[in-house]
Amino acid sequence: MDLGLTDRVYVLTGASRGLGFATARALVADGARVVVSSRSRSAVDEATAALGETTAGIAADLTDPGTPELLVRTATERFGRFDGALISVGGPGRGTAAAQTDEQWREAFETVFLGSVRAARTFAAALPDGGAIALVLSTSSRTPIPGLGLSNGLRPGLAGVAKDMADEYGPRGVRVLSLLPGRIMTDRNRELFAATGDAEQAAAEAAASVPLGRLGEPEEFGRVAAFLLSPAASYLTGISVPVDGGALRTL
Repeated sequence: MDLGLTDRVYVLTGASRGLGFATARALVADGARVVVSSRSRSAVDEATAALGETTAGIAADLTDPGTPELLVRTATERFGRFDGALISVGGPGRGTAAAQTDEQWREAFETVFLGSVRAARTFAAALPDGGAIALVLSTSSRTPIPGLGLSNGLRPGLAGVAKDMADEYGPRGVRVLSLLPGRIMTDRNRELFAATGDAEQAAAEAAASVPLGRLGEPEEFGRVAAFLLSPAASYLTGISVPVDGGALRTL
């Protein structure tokens, strides 16, 4: 199947590793060009070296109001166009919602919520007809995950923002959607498993809760994300797509 990605240009935040990097790899493999960003210069350099010559890298933080415009400008100056974006930020800290201090909530709001919203509206304003934006959220958008109160509080709001923006930008031909990764073996999930005190047992229990009977691989997420951002998914917008092996029990 031709996804229509050849020579199209995408910006990906939080893409030096994990789900963002897996998506960048899938896009490049199908002929797209990408601008990857994260806060770490060394991590960005490592990612761009692995992805090859059709990649540009920017060390930037989404909490900086100027970052989204910088990323758009980099895409257009380096590759001559801008066709879409994957917005991914690191997961907030562990702990129940009630246990988080005001400062922890403010910090998570700035990084997870406001940074993503600012990036989405900036990207949408710059995209042409046929452009697409995907927000990487979590299955916590639909059902709370024990011990991740900040995520449980903020991710559903971002899913609502994505739906609202899909309505607003749809008449211009710009699609907005969200992805809900479940138990995928990223560094983030390894950290969560390790925090239990028995990482191996925690991973086994997580795998047992998935109908497919195993944890997902980042590449499995990346291929779904690349399809949703591609012209092949041109009639999909305003939806939240779980990539979780069937773990969510909601319809």
